[in-house]
Amino acid sequence: MTITPDQASHLPEQFSADFVVLWQGLLDHCTEEQRLALEHAAGNDGTRQQIEKVFICSQWFVETACKHPDWLIDILQGNPASSAGLLDRLMSADTEQALFKQLRLYRNRQQMHIIWRDLLRLNTTLQTTASLTELANQCIAHTCDILYQQCCEEMGTPFGEESGEQQHLLVIGMGKLGAGELNLSSDIDLIFTYPESGETRFPEENDENKTATAPRKKTRSNQEFFIKLCQKLIQALDTVTVDGFVFRVDMRLRPHGESGPLVVNFASLENYYEKQGRNWERYAMVKARVICGPETDRSTLLDMLRPFTYRRYIDFTAIEGLRSMKAMINRESHRRDLKNNIKLGQGGIREIEFIAQAIQLIRGGREQELQQPELLTILPLLAEKQLMPAEAVDELVTAYFFLRNTEHALQAWQD
Repeated sequence: MTITPDQASHLPEQFSADFVVLWQGLLDHCTEEQRLALEHAAGNDGTRQQIEKVFICSQWFVETACKHPDWLIDILQGNPASSAGLLDRLMSADTEQALFKQLRLYRNRQQMHIIWRDLLRLNTTLQTTASLTELANQCIAHTCDILYQQCCEEMGTPFGEESGEQQHLLVIGMGKLGAGELNLSSDIDLIFTYPESGETRFPEENDENKTATAPRKKTRSNQEFFIKLCQKLIQALDTVTVDGFVFRVDMRLRPHGESGPLVVNFASLENYYEKQGRNWERYAMVKARVICGPETDRSTLLDMLRPFTYRRYIDFTAIEGLRSMKAMINRESHRRDLKNNIKLGQGGIREIEFIAQAIQLIRGGREQELQQPELLTILPLLAEKQLMPAEAVDELVTAYFFLRNTEHALQAWQD
């Protein structure tokens, strides 16, 4: 079925002809079976209007649909992108290139489904951010599992020097990832750590399998092991291939920033924050969440970080530091001429976040309910505890939803 501009008449006139070209371009990439399925779906007026809106609003969606028409057919037939099976797909990848490809295909298929539901308002804003966060959680955790096993085979399994227990990587999600608020094109801010220093070990070989000439496998320090693992994890997520990327990874929030080691153990992490941690790092740590690692290690890590983030009593000493931080943000916004930037400009998303996180830092040690990373959980609490007027909180929440929806619409255009 050929769609004419008249049939797309509910679109603004300047977009009707554009949609026809996009639709025909998609059909040109289809098999006969795919073409029939798409034409059948577009025969329904309501479905066609949905297709038109998404095609006009997301160039990336159209390009991805042309590469993978079956993904669009699944969406139109009500078959959601399955969130199961990623680990199995990664385990079946026998080369680094295959692993990268499986990750990107999975991410793109999920992203396509999320964009469809967001642009058509079939999901709420919070459902969109939750879906994107869960996508990141899965990609990070499953990729880390696969790469950990590969590194163990290559370098041996890391064990703690004091406990004698096997060591695992813990990934701390910061910013929007930590708060469960990822947008359609978020970087992911990560900090890597592991419990103890020590060395790797290889499994003892049976006597019957030993040979006199077999070379002894070289063990590594735990630090060396985890640096290699973290490098591989960043490459798997961040590298741009013909299939795109998974997530852009930002490591600048780690101790000592870009000049610091890629990963440190718990003792080094605790020592850094106790002796050198700065106000902006406390501010960032408000949104910290441990994404992967054994549950006991996660609890130990969070218990260790909490006293750095939240002081025991109302922290009036943080006020001057927050004022300085806000002044620096304002200067940077002015220098970069960000006045119309919906995220970084005055009145933008970051300013709403700053209001909430500043109060969390000052009062979170005494008001434990404020020790939560999600902005839209914190804002109502500020009104409930009379830390802000209810009318001001309502205004911030309304503005936040408007700005986030605008942000998603802009990001959906070209991923």
